[in-house]
Amino acid sequence: MIAHLQRASDTAGLLSYLYGPGERGNHIRPRLIAGDGHGAPIDLLAESGSPPYLARALDAPVERLGGRAPERPVWICSVRSDPRRPDLTDSQWATVARRLVAVTGIAPEGDPDACRWIAMRNQPRQVHVVATLAREDGSLHNAYRDAFRLQTECRRIATELGHLPTTPEPISRALETNVPAPSIIITAEPSGSVSAKGAGDDLSATLLKHAGFQQIEDWYGRRHRLPTTTPPVDRAAIATHAAEMLRAARYGVDLDPSLDSGLTATPANPLGSYIAGAELLRLTDQIRSAENGDDLRRAVDHLLHPEHGALERVREALEAAGEQITDLDDEAYQLADRFGFAAEFVSSAQSELHDSEVELLGIGGTQPQAEARDQSPRRPGPQAAALATSPAAAKAKGSSAFGGGASDTSAVVRPSQAPGPRAR
Repeated sequence: MIAHLQRASDTAGLLSYLYGPGERGNHIRPRLIAGDGHGAPIDLLAESGSPPYLARALDAPVERLGGRAPERPVWICSVRSDPRRPDLTDSQWATVARRLVAVTGIAPEGDPDACRWIAMRNQPRQVHVVATLAREDGSLHNAYRDAFRLQTECRRIATELGHLPTTPEPISRALETNVPAPSIIITAEPSGSVSAKGAGDDLSATLLKHAGFQQIEDWYGRRHRLPTTTPPVDRAAIATHAAEMLRAARYGVDLDPSLDSGLTATPANPLGSYIAGAELLRLTDQIRSAENGDDLRRAVDHLLHPEHGALERVREALEAAGEQITDLDDEAYQLADRFGFAAEFVSSAQSELHDSEVELLGIGGTQPQAEARDQSPRRPGPQAAALATSPAAAKAKGSSAFGGGASDTSAVVRPSQAPGPRAR
């Protein structure tokens, strides 16, 4: 028993052909043998001369989707039995059709929102199962691996009918578990690229290329890699999708936790889909594990870098949120101001910690204090100049001037980017 799966775009045209004489005039007494129209009278609509009405009944859930409907919403599975064996009755073929739509998920038993489908015969030793991929609840059936499930079920049915010999001595579970499964490692490299190692066969290579990996073949053998220019969020999504496909094909996959974009939190990824928060959590762990001032300075630089640091990105995001609120609603200026004030607080924190790298080098005795004092701070650029001194530091210096010594009034403070209160 062999199943052939296809997709079509025109339900009416397909049914007109199946109920017609056929290209060679070999369609004999086309008839409906099973189906589920979820209330639509498909038995009455399947009478001769009414395929357009039957097509409308099947297409009703698709039409409700509107623009979300796929280009080819028609799912057709043609099943042939062994010509050396006696043909099945209409009742037996109807049972075969129900098993096939159930195992693929087109119409699981007892599912009130399943897809609409019919099974019809127009030739000996053959049945056609036609369904539309739109479910009654407005979702779409995922046809991934339908062909594999169909062929597996057809082989099981043929074995039950006696068309295939049963295995005399099935492989024991103990022997099956001793067979080593191919293992593939997907990891993030220091360069920013993502590599998949261990995919030496054609099937795993095809799955990785389908996910978005580029295949490289040189003297090191076959390798798969994502470009270093791939955004971090896309890297995680592609790697996770590749791991899911490989695991479904029974490969053992070791996926780097930093590339797992699962929505549920795991011990390796405690924050789930909050990727930015997870990265800061890892940075916090790196800061806590610093063994000397140099290690601490390198870790803290990811926070304080004037152009690419985490604080600068947070400040920009808060300012952007305030501006976007104003663009979306002019009346929400108070909420926009709150985001602007929060951005100013982050700016103050940046200015307080500006040029702290030299002092961090002296932490833990990794650099002599004299050398740290002699090392001149780097010249601040346009971005760093705006962070020279915070308002709090300038106020403290001004108050200390009454005790003796002139106060430093040359502090430069970043101007607020948030909109101020509006006149009502």
